[in-house]
Amino acid sequence: MAGNIRLQVQDYVAVVTMDRPPVNAQNSEFRQDLIAAFDALTDRDDVRVAILTGTGKMFSAGADMRERPNPDTPGEYWHFNRLAREGFNAIHECAKPVIAAVNGPALGAGLGLVAACDIILCADNAVLGMPEIDVGLAGGAAMLQTLFGRSRARRMFYTGWRVPAEELYRTGVVECCVPLDQLLPEAMKLAEEIAGKSPVGIRYAKQSMNTTMHMPPRDGYRFEQGITVMLSKSEDAQEARRAFLEKRRPVFKGR
Repeated sequence: MAGNIRLQVQDYVAVVTMDRPPVNAQNSEFRQDLIAAFDALTDRDDVRVAILTGTGKMFSAGADMRERPNPDTPGEYWHFNRLAREGFNAIHECAKPVIAAVNGPALGAGLGLVAACDIILCADNAVLGMPEIDVGLAGGAAMLQTLFGRSRARRMFYTGWRVPAEELYRTGVVECCVPLDQLLPEAMKLAEEIAGKSPVGIRYAKQSMNTTMHMPPRDGYRFEQGITVMLSKSEDAQEARRAFLEKRRPVFKGR
């Protein structure tokens, strides 16, 4: 991969590591590399699930403050915002589930990357925060509201409060709070469990989660029923039924 992103694939699990020292600040090149990485994962048959993490003890400190658009240049700020948005969308829209292994602070646009992932695991040195209010900006409310309730999201947005991993775990925002050296093994354990499921089933499962979150319950359940009908005709579904009756592990082919 490009210099800002490292990619390792083994046993159907892709580990995507942000590698832009010292704090994985996101500039235009970083975001383009991230988009390319996750777009490619959608099409790779050797990948069933991805883990997103950072180098060292920093997940991402957010946007690179050294690269600020000029609001007086027509279109420049809109292009900057579009690229930032598509970085998050590339993760959210990736056909494979993405696990955030948050190895340190995830601030501003770093929190945005976390919010775009499907499942969140934290090291005990991690914090989530949206400190835009402290640098004269106001962005990220939509991301906060996917992770936190009304009061907590607004407190964070209005004050820039950085919520520690232990509190995130206590309130059910993340799945674990473990020492840093245990974070990637925990993420790998979960990833391997997901990778052991039917690839076609997991692809449809992510599509279902992403689509129904914006629907009224009645319409969402109807959408899911349609997906169930399609899945029932797949080879993987038939193999799952045979394996259940024969009391053995299924062998999935992803079709």
